[in-house]
Amino acid sequence: MDNQDSNKNNNLEYNFTYNFSQWYNDVIQLADLAENSDVRGCMILKPYGYSIWENIQTILNAKIKSTGAKNVYFPLFIPKSYFCKEATHVNGFAKECAIVTHYRLKSDGNNINIDENAKLEEEYIVRPTSETIIWNTFKKWIKSYRDLPLKINQWANVCRWEMRTRPFLRTSEFLWQEGHTAHIDINEAKSTAIEMLDIYYNFGKEYLAIPFIKGIKSDNEKFAGADETYTLEALMQDGKALQCGTSHLLGKNFSKAFDVKYLSTDNKLEYVYGTSWGISTRLIGALIMAHGDKKGLIIPPNIASIQVVIIQISNDNNVQEYSKFIENKLIEAKVLVKVDNRDYLRPGFKFNEWEIKGVPIRINIGKKDVENNTVEIIRRDTNEKINIPSNNIIPTINEILVKIQTNLYNNALNFRQQHTFEVDNYEEFKTKIKNKCGLIISPWDGTTETELKIKEETQATVRCIPFENNDSIINNDGKCIYTNNKSKYKAIFAINY
Repeated sequence: MDNQDSNKNNNLEYNFTYNFSQWYNDVIQLADLAENSDVRGCMILKPYGYSIWENIQTILNAKIKSTGAKNVYFPLFIPKSYFCKEATHVNGFAKECAIVTHYRLKSDGNNINIDENAKLEEEYIVRPTSETIIWNTFKKWIKSYRDLPLKINQWANVCRWEMRTRPFLRTSEFLWQEGHTAHIDINEAKSTAIEMLDIYYNFGKEYLAIPFIKGIKSDNEKFAGADETYTLEALMQDGKALQCGTSHLLGKNFSKAFDVKYLSTDNKLEYVYGTSWGISTRLIGALIMAHGDKKGLIIPPNIASIQVVIIQISNDNNVQEYSKFIENKLIEAKVLVKVDNRDYLRPGFKFNEWEIKGVPIRINIGKKDVENNTVEIIRRDTNEKINIPSNNIIPTINEILVKIQTNLYNNALNFRQQHTFEVDNYEEFKTKIKNKCGLIISPWDGTTETELKIKEETQATVRCIPFENNDSIINNDGKCIYTNNKSKYKAIFAINY
């Protein structure tokens, strides 16, 4: 291994243990996922990073369509008047909105300035989310009960002018998926919102190997304009929580704001019930922090754009031909494989690079492998090495890919279980939060006032009221950890991203 490679690994190892935030930034850079843009708070998704998002998009797109939703695309610019119709919504997003005020610049040959004669009659909000423009359109699309339910989805970019940014987790512009539905019945709307949450939940388990917690947000944390927000929360390896997806029961809030009514079967005009739901490129950040280690990224096989990388130890022609033979066998078996045949780099450099990039399996091929008709296989998650005959490569690789996927999920689940604590003493609560121990389950009186006081004193927020055992935590007989009043819920508290 080159000295430069060794230094990279040493820095990652040190930062993983002592400076997780820096480790996260280092991994994004060294794994070639993204880089900072010259535009404040924005990032450039590089091919390797974008390939992960493409896989997320492809898989989820099929699952979303299976529910009956159809893909659409709405404008990036939203008239300010639309945005102001739902008061709670505008209050929730006002501080993050970017606004277009003019439609032309002027130049004198040396300087470029705004042309004050080109001021827009109505200013445009650069899309932070699309509820307002979509519900304004729903008014045109929905006339009768025959038009319902209406389910649409779009893959788009959004802009939220964040004060503090971090790649993938919180950027001024990011990519996401947002679904929107309209229904006759409140129960149907709620079922749809829960159905979408379940789709995200299962996607997290089956593809990202991340164990999400399903729950409902507090009134203070719910989406601006929603009656209820259902959330997926995950624990990262630094003890912080990350919101990974949400689904919102909008009730009649937007249909009333935009006067979206349908003619019922008994010829009455009724307001529809709405939902919206979405995930974003934040999932890539979750992937990094849930599975990464001292060597860099580890990508679960089911979401990886490269599942196996073949490293040629020698530039010998026989090695090259043998590598091609192995590659073709894997391609025929529908394994995503890449041959690293860069003859100007030492093997150690290439080993280090693909470890940092987190490719699940590495195959090393040298002259002895050609002579013995074998290959050396290295698992990224455990660093286990095995040598096998080439005629066993397909069943072996498929078996290992399944084992890696399962192992990553189990490791993340075990980590969460080991860092989840039930606490009913406020002093202990403060100590664990200060030390970023993980998720704290504590009785809470359910009031926003108490929630805000806890946040002010500890920085911890109510991540959710978990769905699991929900009957046992509503009307809980315990005492609120902060006020000592009768608790309404046991809630999950944590420091969050």
